[in-house]
Amino acid sequence: MTANEEQEMELEALRSIYEGDECFKELSPVSFQFRVGDHDESKSFLLDVSWPETYPETEPHLSLDAFFNNRISPDIKQLILSKLQEQVELNLGTAMMYTLFEWAKENQEMLMENHQPVVSAVTLTSTTETNSPVSAIKKKEKKEQLTKAQKRKMIGRTDNKGELPRGWNWVDVIKVIGYHVA
Repeated sequence: MTANEEQEMELEALRSIYEGDECFKELSPVSFQFRVGDHDESKSFLLDVSWPETYPETEPHLSLDAFFNNRISPDIKQLILSKLQEQVELNLGTAMMYTLFEWAKENQEMLMENHQPVVSAVTLTSTTETNSPVSAIKKKEKKEQLTKAQKRKMIGRTDNKGELPRGWNWVDVIKVIGYHVA
C-alpha cells in the first residue's frame, strides 16, 4: 500500500471517528487541528498536525503555534511537543493520528501540570501624543460624547435657551410643593 493510500484510509477513519466533534478540525486533507481540553479551560491546548507526502513512514509535523496557545509558556509547549514526539516515534510506520490525539487527551493533566497561564498585554501607543502632563490635562478636558438618542432627549427637556425648565428634577418639585403646603 502506498503512503497516499494509507493517508486516504486514515483520513476517512478520522472523519468518521471525529464527525461532529468540535475538538477536531480538518484544515485540509493533510492538515488538522485537535483541541485537547475544553475551550474555556486554562489547561487546554490546540495541536496542529500536518502530514508530509511520505507519512506514515515519516513523522508528521506537530506544532503548538496557534494563537489559541498564546497563554502557554514556551517551556510547557516544548514539554508537550517532546512527549508527543516520543509517541510519534513509537507509532512510526502506522496510522497514528487517533492514537496521538487520544494519548494527548488522556495525559493532558501530566502535560499541563506545571502550566501557569501567561498574560501578555499589548499596549498601543500613538507616536503623535507624548505622556506629558499637558496631554493628560487635554484628555481630562474632553467632554462626554452623547448618543443621538441622548441628545434628542436633552433637547426635549430644555427650552429655547437651552436651559432646563423649573421643576425638571424632584428637588425643585419638592421645594415648590413644600412652599405651597406651608
